[in-house]
Amino acid sequence: MKRYFQFEELGTNYRTEFMAGLTTFLSMAYILFVNPATLSLSGVKGLPAGVGMDPGAVFVATALAAAAGSLVMGIFARYPIALAPGMGINAFFAYTVLLTMQIPWQTAIAGTLVSGILFIILTATGLREKIINAIPTELKHAVAAGIGLFIAFIGCQDAGIIVNNDATLVGLGDFSKGPTLLAIFGLFITVVLMTRKVNGAVFYGMVATAVVGVATGLIAPPKQIIGAVPSIAPTFGVALAHIGDIFTAKMILVVLTFFFIDFFDTAGTLVAVANQAGLMKGNKLPRAGRAMFADAAATTIGAVFGTSTTTAYIESSAGVAAGGRSGFTAVVAAGLFLLSLLFSPLLSVVTASVTAPALIIVGILMVSSLGEIDWKKFEVAVPAFFTLIAMPLTYSIATGIAIGFIFYPITMSIKGRAKEVHPAMYVLAVVFVLYFLFVRK
Repeated sequence: MKRYFQFEELGTNYRTEFMAGLTTFLSMAYILFVNPATLSLSGVKGLPAGVGMDPGAVFVATALAAAAGSLVMGIFARYPIALAPGMGINAFFAYTVLLTMQIPWQTAIAGTLVSGILFIILTATGLREKIINAIPTELKHAVAAGIGLFIAFIGCQDAGIIVNNDATLVGLGDFSKGPTLLAIFGLFITVVLMTRKVNGAVFYGMVATAVVGVATGLIAPPKQIIGAVPSIAPTFGVALAHIGDIFTAKMILVVLTFFFIDFFDTAGTLVAVANQAGLMKGNKLPRAGRAMFADAAATTIGAVFGTSTTTAYIESSAGVAAGGRSGFTAVVAAGLFLLSLLFSPLLSVVTASVTAPALIIVGILMVSSLGEIDWKKFEVAVPAFFTLIAMPLTYSIATGIAIGFIFYPITMSIKGRAKEVHPAMYVLAVVFVLYFLFVRK
């Protein structure tokens, strides 16, 4: 095993790799509780039954998808990178696809499965990278930042920090309410931990918030800590049964959005973590195809289990900082995700007040992409701005992407830079215009 994972060549050992895997797991363990809360739309009041997904089943699907994806990445691609259902794309799945577009979750999860299969095909043929290279770097960063704003906005709503206001659309919430104060406490604690660079800060912040919530009577205490694994029956295999439902204009846009968001997340994470670990060779990523396949396979497997798109996690950098260099780090993280299945009773204490700070913090981290955009070039600034601002204002990641993709070829052409725009961008612009005119209601 040491030889397979190249311990000697990478200068590592079992103890270091185990501690790195544990660090990575703790840094991203929050997804075990945030993902079920997001996909079940538990923070949305007055929601009709059946709109959101079963939280217990999603909890199991999240753990299994993370374990499967991390195993494939660790054993097949041999990178110290763990995978799990992605933040941002799960918000798009829940708040845009289910809530705004009113697409049944059964159809949406089938779309996730199809996108995973599409990922595998395009990765095997090499077309995946060529397609995504057609999208300008500025828009990629704008999409990431826009998703960050959208997630933070949802977090502020769940916390009660931002509420509906008939006069101004949104307004400041009532800070005298217990749940809102609890969320603000959680945000403060998490900010302190993040500022102090504590590994697993988001997870520990959620734990502290839940403990205070239980101690103050704002959250009912769990009946037990360890319990039976919830049934995955409500979500398992549903994607396979509903593949035939995705062949509509709306769902094609949804699948394309799944594709774009996942690729941005995965490509950026792979390069960042591999570079941090010193695994890049000649500015190129060895075994990039295998890493991309691991991501595609994880999405496909996760969809069958019953969760949104699975992707590589930037939190893996915490494990690399702890010394992780080989795929064994990801294997350890996978084992811990499987072990976490026993702690499902803790889902009862993870309320909107507990998850809201995590959403806001993740939003802050994603908005850092704004620094990579050249705002001095107006032809670039316009589509980038509309991409990122439209996501929270329209409550739709897909709409933000569409508007930005429409404006980019227009402003670039007016500036006299039409030849710099990939032909695919012109095609996408026309497709999105037709979508707004004839499909979107």
